[in-house]
Amino acid sequence: FQAVLKEFQKAQRLAAERETSYAPSVPKAVLPSSYSADEVDVGSDGGAVQQAFLLESRRQKVLLLDNEITFNEAVIEEREQGIQEIQQQIGEVNEIFKDLAVLVHEQGTMIDDIGTHIENSRAATVQAKSQLAKAAKTQRSNSSLTCLLMVIFGIVILIVVILLVV
Repeated sequence: FQAVLKEFQKAQRLAAERETSYAPSVPKAVLPSSYSADEVDVGSDGGAVQQAFLLESRRQKVLLLDNEITFNEAVIEEREQGIQEIQQQIGEVNEIFKDLAVLVHEQGTMIDDIGTHIENSRAATVQAKSQLAKAAKTQRSNSSLTCLLMVIFGIVILIVVILLVV
């Protein structure tokens, strides 16, 4: 925008310089309604064709400047729309990051819970291993005791049978 503005100001200065350096005489009857008597010096040293050419040249320059201004305004408007779209997209990205931060925070809590559950499971597994070792030891001693009791019961029955038979 600044570059276009500088270019426009440069064109304005150039037009002003040309206008001051060359001021032909134009009768009031030839002047279009958009020009006033102070814009063109009326003199006696030029022909009507040259005056008409000068006026047409000025009209074309004014039209060219108007077209440039219109074009520059359209470019500025297009850029402004682009900037607004980018601003909207940045807002959307900001919302996405906020949502992501919430999800990460929630997952952090879930990971902490999982870690606690893993630690509790490890402690329960160690305790279960200890209980299993105890149970195996008790079962072995109970097994030996049962065998011993069966042997004693068998001997008692044998003695009772022998006494009954005799």
